[in-house]
Amino acid sequence: MIDKTISSIFKGGSTTYYYSTIFFPEKVKKDVFILYSFLRKADDYVDDIPQDIDGFYAFKERYESALQGEVTGDVVVDSFAQLSQRKQFDKRWVDSFLKSMEMDITINEYETLKDLKNYLNGSAEVVGLFMASIMGLSKESYESARYLGRAMQYMNFIRDIDEDVDLGRTYFPQRELRKHDLEGLSYDQIKDKKENFQAFIQDQIKIYHKWQARAEEGYKYIPYRYLIPIKTAADMYTWT
Repeated sequence: MIDKTISSIFKGGSTTYYYSTIFFPEKVKKDVFILYSFLRKADDYVDDIPQDIDGFYAFKERYESALQGEVTGDVVVDSFAQLSQRKQFDKRWVDSFLKSMEMDITINEYETLKDLKNYLNGSAEVVGLFMASIMGLSKESYESARYLGRAMQYMNFIRDIDEDVDLGRTYFPQRELRKHDLEGLSYDQIKDKKENFQAFIQDQIKIYHKWQARAEEGYKYIPYRYLIPIKTAADMYTWT
């Protein structure tokens, strides 16, 4: 049975992932709920206005304690620590995720796509690795799993431009903006450059499609019963 706190965090954080996850068999579904509640809770600390920096670092400390076998009383952290041990997650994946969340506290923009990929590794690519591990996929699937996480995150950036501007962030590489003669992505900065903005967005969508195509090369590694929810989520992102 899925804990109510974990379920509510997941449902409130991602409608797409929540409803696509329902298509998994019960055991896998429970593990995915635990995973995403942990990811969402960490992300919420750094996305609050103002950011709850103390809350984030306290959350991080609870995770480290739970890994050592301590019961922290935080059902999200304790459940994730148990899942990590049971599925033998590489600790570097979690460390990379938490590092990217910390980057949201200290970094507001990225100069190049290469710079951004350092953030994408922890914020998105490792999520693909967590999912591959939960589904028991072979390591041959890992590269495609990384690309799927990366592609979905990039579509999030495209979808959430307005929200990210409110948070004072620009995830798209500054070089991409300068390429289209854009100083930023706030309404005031793009209202007189409609064609520039449209061309910029089309270029970013091309990046998404390129990465999504690489991700789909790995569908062959996913059993059909698990492929249904994965494709459901991916198709909804492409529809976006």
